[in-house]
Amino acid sequence: MTQQKVALSLFWRTFFLLLLLLAAIAAAWGFTLRSVDVQGWLGPRNVPHLTSLLRLSAEALRTSDRANRPVLLKNLAAREGLLLQARAVADVWTVPAEGGPLARLAGELRRRLGPELVVASSLNGAPGLWFGFVVEREAWWLQVPAGLVPPPPDRQGLLWVLGAALATLAGVVLIAQLINQPLRQLSFAASKIRGGEFDSRLDETTITSEIREVNMGFNRMARELAKVEEDRAVMLAGISHDLRTPLARLRLEAEMSVVDDEARSNMASDIDQLDAIIDKFMDYARPGETHLRPVLLSKLIDKEAASFRDPSEIRITSRVSIDLEVLADEVELGRVFSNLFENARRYGRTTDTGIAMVTVSNTRTGGWVICTVRDHGPGVAPEKLGQLTTPFFRGDAARTAATGAGLGLAIVDKAMQRMGGQVEVANAPEGGLVVHLRMRRARHVRAEQTTTRTDG
Repeated sequence: MTQQKVALSLFWRTFFLLLLLLAAIAAAWGFTLRSVDVQGWLGPRNVPHLTSLLRLSAEALRTSDRANRPVLLKNLAAREGLLLQARAVADVWTVPAEGGPLARLAGELRRRLGPELVVASSLNGAPGLWFGFVVEREAWWLQVPAGLVPPPPDRQGLLWVLGAALATLAGVVLIAQLINQPLRQLSFAASKIRGGEFDSRLDETTITSEIREVNMGFNRMARELAKVEEDRAVMLAGISHDLRTPLARLRLEAEMSVVDDEARSNMASDIDQLDAIIDKFMDYARPGETHLRPVLLSKLIDKEAASFRDPSEIRITSRVSIDLEVLADEVELGRVFSNLFENARRYGRTTDTGIAMVTVSNTRTGGWVICTVRDHGPGVAPEKLGQLTTPFFRGDAARTAATGAGLGLAIVDKAMQRMGGQVEVANAPEGGLVVHLRMRRARHVRAEQTTTRTDG
């Protein structure tokens, strides 16, 4: 019996991670405040305390007689740490710098105790917080205990501030990565499923309950999609076999039993059309698995153009660099150009000659290649351009009687998506339809050599 792991929701996982981060931040800032509290007892909140301390010291000197003052001064120094001494003519003290915390403190104390109050940061070379005041025409110095005087600012405080900021940033980045990691894995697995890799699986033993349930659901979906894809492949093979077998018999019977030559030719043409439509359906419904490798684009275009041999119907001119390679599936890419040439042969003929003049060229942009296939026919209405890659759509209502199945450009779009490319259809400014194929470049070409070849 396997031990069940403790289920932890995504909320509590995030909560505990943030709680740990906040605890670390609080500890870091605690050390920071201890290190950089330069204000200390010089802050405005301590003005009342220092005012009371000075008034009490002055009152103690005022109410004590001269004989008992030495004992009073000794007791204050021993018990409270307050050093009281008479001011001498030769005393030298340091006035605080303007704008500093000590200068602001001195101004506030003088406002409360009188303008004769003196505040110094050192006396006769002895550092500390010294207050000079007058009691019954006698001038005195009072030194605040060393424990109440803040240490001078140093670099350690700045280092603590910097360290706390870096620790906070690192903690935020770590938590963000931990939270987003399951979503990143899910996105990667989904992209593999989209590419036809149905064997992609996610971890079903993760401790986070919501992520575990999502992963289990995703894996079930992947298994069902794999089964659907397998059933579809079997179904397509059966359909192809079951339809082509009676078509072959019909062709044979027509050849043998139909006496009229024109009728026999028409029947053979209809059978060929049905066979071509089956091929189109098979191409469109073909499984999405592709094998990408470097393909010499010019050679592949020449190969596909060679099958359109009748110059009275179509003439194909290629201006593609002979050494240009793209990353593609050779069979899929050949099917793309075959459908584009067939589409141009049917719908891209010029009005004067009745011949489809097709030009193939290319441009390079970084790691991509844009191959352009253009005819010089009538083009398509602008409002219908976006629908040309839709299955069974024809750009012209007059083409409904055409012999095609309306799947040519849909097959092109689907094949390009399988190979990680894109298709863009537009009308040329001078007339005709332009199809841009965006493909990944297999390698950088050292020398560009362009040749023009005309087939037909």
